[in-house]
Amino acid sequence: MTNTKTHQIVLGSNNPGKIREIQALLPGYSIIPQLEFIQSEVEETGVTFVENALLKARYAAQHCHLPVLADDSGLAVDALSGAPGIFSARYAGIGASDQDNVNKLLVELEGVSLEERTARFICVMVLIEHASDPVPVITQGIWEGRILFHPTGSNGFGYDPVFWVLEHDCSSAELPADVKNSLSHRGQALRQLAALLKNQSLMIKAKL
Repeated sequence: MTNTKTHQIVLGSNNPGKIREIQALLPGYSIIPQLEFIQSEVEETGVTFVENALLKARYAAQHCHLPVLADDSGLAVDALSGAPGIFSARYAGIGASDQDNVNKLLVELEGVSLEERTARFICVMVLIEHASDPVPVITQGIWEGRILFHPTGSNGFGYDPVFWVLEHDCSSAELPADVKNSLSHRGQALRQLAALLKNQSLMIKAKL
């Protein structure tokens, strides 16, 4: 792929929601889904968000010659001892839809009061220059909230319709994209990453 004035970073994911959010938060870069290089996705065998993000990044980097950004993110609910956690995308089983996962979450929380439905979104971002990069750049973000009793709102993806944002008294799926990005776990991690990318003495991975 020909380099342009816009720096290119491959995203170790084909999730359209993640692609939109990351592109909006890194406007100086062209975010390319890994689907342009490889059809399959790596099996997430790690036991932490960091391990799974690294697996995704190194897998994608084996098939392209550009820096690779990967994230692993999920929802941790206190009343469920941190579940669904790293299994958030497949909480209702392999190939489960967002709605399937939300439905299972709500079933698991039946009878739990709103005060006890404390939860947080967690995101770990990993950026590597090549598949064997020994010094990956890692950032993370945490977004606190609670789980609603019913989905509401049509923006966002994943668990956004049931994640209550206390300071705005609405679900994450009811927030405008720019407001969500200013608060979210992914937004926090990406802003940290963008700050690191500007520090050429720390890293020249994106050829700034």
